[in-house]
Amino acid sequence: MDQFTLNLIVVGITFALYIGIAIWARAGTTAEFYAAGQGVPPVMNGMATGADWMSAASFISMAGIIALAPAGGYEQSAFLMGWTGGYVLLALLLAPYLRKFGKFTVPEFIGDRFYSGGARLVAVICLIIISVTYVIGQMRGVGVTFSRFLEVSTDTGLYIGGALVFIYAVLGGMKGITYTQVAQYVVLIIAYTVPAIFISLQLTGSFLPQLGLIGGYAPGGGEVSMLAKLDSVVTELGFNAYTSDSPNMFNMFLFTMSLMIGTAGLPHVIIRFFTVPKVADARSSAGWALVFIALLYTVAPAVGSMARLNLSTTFWPGAETGTALSAPALSVAEIDSNPDLSWIRTWEKTGLLTFSDKNGDGLIQYFAEKKPVADANTALAAAQKALADAAADADKAPLEAAIVEAQAAVDAALADPANGLGGQSLAELGFAGNELTKVDNDIMVLANPEIAALPGWVVALVAAGALAAALSTAAGLLLAISSAISHDLIKGSINPNLSEKAELLWARIAMTVAIIVATYLGLNPPGFAAQVVALAFGLAAATIFPTLMMGIFSKRINKEGAIAGMLAGLIFTSVYIFIYKGWFFFPGTNWLPDTAANYVFGISPLSIGTIGALVNFGVAYGVSMVTKAPPAHVVDLIESIRVPKGAGKATAH
Repeated sequence: MDQFTLNLIVVGITFALYIGIAIWARAGTTAEFYAAGQGVPPVMNGMATGADWMSAASFISMAGIIALAPAGGYEQSAFLMGWTGGYVLLALLLAPYLRKFGKFTVPEFIGDRFYSGGARLVAVICLIIISVTYVIGQMRGVGVTFSRFLEVSTDTGLYIGGALVFIYAVLGGMKGITYTQVAQYVVLIIAYTVPAIFISLQLTGSFLPQLGLIGGYAPGGGEVSMLAKLDSVVTELGFNAYTSDSPNMFNMFLFTMSLMIGTAGLPHVIIRFFTVPKVADARSSAGWALVFIALLYTVAPAVGSMARLNLSTTFWPGAETGTALSAPALSVAEIDSNPDLSWIRTWEKTGLLTFSDKNGDGLIQYFAEKKPVADANTALAAAQKALADAAADADKAPLEAAIVEAQAAVDAALADPANGLGGQSLAELGFAGNELTKVDNDIMVLANPEIAALPGWVVALVAAGALAAALSTAAGLLLAISSAISHDLIKGSINPNLSEKAELLWARIAMTVAIIVATYLGLNPPGFAAQVVALAFGLAAATIFPTLMMGIFSKRINKEGAIAGMLAGLIFTSVYIFIYKGWFFFPGTNWLPDTAANYVFGISPLSIGTIGALVNFGVAYGVSMVTKAPPAHVVDLIESIRVPKGAGKATAH
């Protein structure tokens, strides 16, 4: 059976399962649409939370980020620590108290706790911004996965994904999404771990990837550890050691904290804890979510490191048992003739992997190209393009002279031993520059089974898992948007007398519109997906999390303080990110280059959410101290939330 048919069968079976569950678990009331009737068992809710959280970023990108990080894989472990640590904060500081409150949404808690429709409205705005920016990446992940494994266009893949989400999210609401996410978790965890087990056995002889990561390198006889072999190979090719420390531990700490408190402040994650029957179940759900997330997250470092080693030894076959440069690089002829290497041409068609034989020797040399060489090659390409684009009657002498000058700069850069490998200049080695010109982070997990020459059914399983990860998170985000619009905006602010039937209709309309908008933004993303996701985490860290914390644990923070704190965190974090990433991510609008030399105290835009949270706390406290204290009934509400008893079904909403 060919790979396309196999992909179609496996993905089709999982889709039929999701749709069947959605029809079976259709929501009939607002309680079922928003909170699954608050009757989901803790273990099942933990599994659904795991699927809700492990998005396309976790399944597809995280191991790729760890594998291909320029500074080494250790620095990128912040993703693992931050994203799992956030659930510890949720379990200890937020989940049980929010469940005790007994309502459906985060803005509803903020509005009641701070006795202000304005506070609720600000929370709605923050929630929509966070969720919309986050969902773009999920829908795009659906399109990319479809385009590769089902051989359709990215746009067609997006339409299919949007239609599927529409069926089980609009019909089922939280009830349908919850039970669908349980199935999606099973699919994605099997799809992630099965290839990892195969590859771990190949490279280390260990059945458990977690142990294989620190085990011996089997092709070399097991005398050298797998990580030591990886360090040796990548450093020979001019890259930083894979296990090297972060050059800026302060920024790494802030980045980890931003991910932690951003995770704990993400609305689509928080609302999962409104679905359980009791307060104790909310804390238990968070614990089970950690267990189910850890099953994937403890495997991710092994997946990333093994994928990087396999990629390196594929393009430098000599590195498998010797040094990287002990044998010639992979040839273009081998790529075109060896069926085990067909994945290279397949991924090349997607644009996520590109290579170019710059020196014309028929080999693809993959190494870390030093900046002077890269700059010189870029300048030469620009000069050649200028000549090619010149009008027929233009004076070409200056353009030709520019090419000669640029070529001389390239030759000088290649001849400089400082830009070479192993003490030899690139000119001595016969290299003209790095010829594996692009390896996108996103292909490392999706292509991993093909790189390791695993069976076709494993490749199909990974496709189904990637789609499950992206669709499950997209559904959770869309529900958060829908509930914010229908429950908090329309019923909470515009028409408080809205009937339950009408509210349910508005919830489904809002969900439909949100899916259409998310699909459109996936078709036409505002660029820079990684930055958009960073903005979502930064905003959650700087707005929602501090406000919830102060709402639960402080009797003195009032509505003026909460509103001022949220706005201060929102504005401060957004502006700092936009200064380096461009205003609203439009290219060329950034005020400062996005380089470490320009960061304030070395704090990157990806880490600023931690500082934004401190700004929120500080402003909220300061404003509250100079304004009137909360009324007595609010103080009573805070005290009642802290008592872990007496929470039943949701109260008036």
